Amino acid sequence: MRPFEQIVDEYGPMVLRVCRAVVGPTDAEDAWSETFLSALRAYPELPADANVEAWLVTIAHRRAVDLARARARRADPVAEPPDRPSRHGQPGRSDPDLWRALARLPDKQRAAVAYHYLAGLPHKEVARITGGSTDAARRAAADGIKTLRAIYPEGALT
Repeated sequence: MRPFEQIVDEYGPMVLRVCRAVVGPTDAEDAWSETFLSALRAYPELPADANVEAWLVTIAHRRAVDLARARARRADPVAEPPDRPSRHGQPGRSDPDLWRALARLPDKQRAAVAYHYLAGLPHKEVARITGGSTDAARRAAADGIKTLRAIYPEGALT
């Protein structure tokens, strides 16, 4: 079994991109940290033939749901601190219009877009993580991309 540090180095940037797409740039690093803390605890029992990437995205999905629930219970701050680039990477460039467009997608579409297009998981894995059929995951991802193309600046998603 590989050292856990190698897992973090290899998959950390991808997990952060997924977290940013699902919970937004403000809570992404918290979701990333929670993902890898949970993964560290569970790593010794992970089967040798497990798909580590899908396993981490599943954990990230659960942490993102937990964060969204916690965010719904807490008061909104008066002033939001500026988003600062992470040392673990982010998709492309820091683009507030893209984050706003992603935030406007329904939850299932946003998750399907993040898990399929950012994490590179097949629709079957996306369906397993989000709870639904492969066809529903494929449709949610396609609808999400279609909506993004409509609301995000023209030509940016080609």
